Amino acid sequence: MSRAQRPAPAPAGDAGLPRGRRLVVVLLWLLVLAAGVGVIARSKFDADLSAFLPASPDARQRMLIEQLQSGVASRTLFIGIEGGRDEAQRAALSRDLGQRLRKSGLFDQVQNGDQSEWRDAGSWVFDRRYQLSPAVTPAHFTVEGLRNAILDTLSLLGTPAGNAFKPLLDRDPTGESARMAETLIPASAPRSVDGVWAARQAPRAVLLASTRAAGGDLDAQAQAIATIQADFAQAAARLEAPDARLLLSGTAVFSVQSRDSIKREAIHLAVVGAIVVSGLLLLAFGSLRALVIAMLPVATGVVVGTAAVSLVFGGVHGLTLGFGSTLIGETVDYAIYYLIQARQVAGEGPAQAGWQRWRDLHWPTVRLGLLTSVAGFAALVFSGFPGLAQLGVFSIAGLVAAALATRFLLPVLAPQGATGRGLRRYMAHAAGAIVRGLPRLRLPLMALAAAGLALVLWQGDQLWRAGLSSMSPVSRESQALDEQLRGDVGASEGATLVVAYGDTVDAALRQAEVAGMRLDPLMERGVLLGYDSVARLLPSRETQMQRREALPDATTLRARLEEATAGLPLPADRLAPFVAQVEAARSAPLIGLDDARKSPLGPVVDALLFQRPGGGWAAMISLHAGPQFQHAEVVKALQGLPNVAVAEVGEELGALYKRYLHEAFVQVGLGALAVVLLLGAWLHSGRRLLAVCQPLAAAVALTLGTMAAMGMALSILHLVGLLLVVAVGSNYALFFDQLRETGHADEDTLASLMLANLTTVISFTLIAISDIPSLASIGQVVAPGALLALLLSAAFARTVRA
Repeated sequence: MSRAQRPAPAPAGDAGLPRGRRLVVVLLWLLVLAAGVGVIARSKFDADLSAFLPASPDARQRMLIEQLQSGVASRTLFIGIEGGRDEAQRAALSRDLGQRLRKSGLFDQVQNGDQSEWRDAGSWVFDRRYQLSPAVTPAHFTVEGLRNAILDTLSLLGTPAGNAFKPLLDRDPTGESARMAETLIPASAPRSVDGVWAARQAPRAVLLASTRAAGGDLDAQAQAIATIQADFAQAAARLEAPDARLLLSGTAVFSVQSRDSIKREAIHLAVVGAIVVSGLLLLAFGSLRALVIAMLPVATGVVVGTAAVSLVFGGVHGLTLGFGSTLIGETVDYAIYYLIQARQVAGEGPAQAGWQRWRDLHWPTVRLGLLTSVAGFAALVFSGFPGLAQLGVFSIAGLVAAALATRFLLPVLAPQGATGRGLRRYMAHAAGAIVRGLPRLRLPLMALAAAGLALVLWQGDQLWRAGLSSMSPVSRESQALDEQLRGDVGASEGATLVVAYGDTVDAALRQAEVAGMRLDPLMERGVLLGYDSVARLLPSRETQMQRREALPDATTLRARLEEATAGLPLPADRLAPFVAQVEAARSAPLIGLDDARKSPLGPVVDALLFQRPGGGWAAMISLHAGPQFQHAEVVKALQGLPNVAVAEVGEELGALYKRYLHEAFVQVGLGALAVVLLLGAWLHSGRRLLAVCQPLAAAVALTLGTMAAMGMALSILHLVGLLLVVAVGSNYALFFDQLRETGHADEDTLASLMLANLTTVISFTLIAISDIPSLASIGQVVAPGALLALLLSAAFARTVRA
């Protein structure tokens, strides 16, 4: 039936839904929208890498995840101060900033080389030196051991550092306090200028701060970063250093910046995408009212999808938030189909409302397209990686919500669709030309798709060479600054993690002590410059008791001192305070975890010893790499210790990404299989099933083949983009299948497909040029893939007459 022969549409008031039903639908929609907004307002948004680590990790992966989430590395901020008049002014700024940060209460330790803050720590260590010093053994208190220790202490007095220990000579002639002081000095400390740290290779003062809040608490980390910036501004103003510059880096800085940049980019993409798509829809419909109605399913999908993720996972990852902008391209399709197709009226006798015809004729096709999308994304929901599972939940909830809003809300607001013609007639003509011309290119297109598939198979794993870092929005400049600041403060070897485990605190400490004994030979060989272990500040109870038992009683010690000091410039009668303190140490209480935490060194203890989320305790050992450092040497030294885990971070992340990629391939394959089975069950025809699946498979093959030919490194998010290509393209293929069965392509149906494709391609093109690599990866796949899906669907629709 031609357009001129169709009966005129029935008046909206006569053909629409009953008023009571319309009111119920609108109220329910508003209630769902309000509930979703309420959930989002209370949601936690994060951007830490652990969301893309496995939910069921092995021992080494669990160690890595714990460190990323709550370890000292996730809480450490590296601070640099540049500019100013000279080194002296930068040193003054460092002291001022350090004092302000310590008073803020947000940091459990702030280090910049200022020794004035360590006086109380020195006193605490001195009073407990016989429980802490590893030199306290029975041999150490023999006549020979005492003599050698006293000689070493006397030789120390002749050095510049000896002035600090001279007042302690009568109480500590064996040098236990000097020995403990050495363990507290970082093995690769920066140089000192005016008593504070300065970089060795650049005109820069440096500080290191560790936040009290967990690394995963991005709100608290953002507050700490803002405090550093505000305190620096105040210090610079007080010291009249307007040209001084603050540099900040660290895992927490990256996480906060990532969250903010993803959020900012997501809003930017959503706004720009909405403006561009709105302009296109306004031109197409020629009606502002139709434009507003078309955007309602989009808003519904984004709100419901985000709220669903928050409810299921307890928070929303920044990447998922950014992924919301991709829904504009697909969910608006549902509204376009309705607003254009619902204007048709058909049937003999009384006129049928446009929304009723759309419900009966076109909604089943849209619904089937929705179900295929849900089937494809359902595989992601069961992923062992929380970040990937979030994308699956978000996509399914968002698409279902948008489709339901189209099905039930739009008939209430526009029962006869969008009556304005706008540019749709030209779109229909263009679509008709495509339908008439492309089938002639069917064989060449199939050949190109086969060539693309062959190229993808030939490149194999090399094509999917992008790593986990491809998801990070952190710039190369920020990564370079982080490397510089870490080098300035002599940060420990972060590439290798060593963690000792135990069911109790004491068990973990004992394992750390055993690991330390295995690492000591590596220091002698130059493999390590040193290492930091909590067992040096809080030895296990067994070790403390052994040291206490090694101390001789007062009578025995006096007799041995008479022999040991014979001929030395330090007579035994001067060492009465030493004898008294050794006697007191014999009955001193053991140092417990609470004692260590309440001490001035408590922040250091908390940084290296922590309770594990799943129960038990972990003691981390921070390595300071020497010039001959090799990860394999550390692994070999600690081999055979069942409760000590060693992991090379880069290698472990690489292995995780491979597992992540393999699982994603399996899930995408299962999703594709579910789509095929669903289509087969619905279409009841092998011929129709092949006709629908052919253009989708060819679009995927051509998209991947083009990227392979361009030498692009693909990541998991490109794979997620392929799911979107199938989700969007299935709608086109199903509509062309419907048109193929009727043998005639209605102009309005062709116009709706053309307009839906334009909005999708434009939306994802904007995403493809995003500054966020993870979002750009999706756009790079979906923009060309969706266009190809439409063109190929038309090419394979050989029996459609336009």
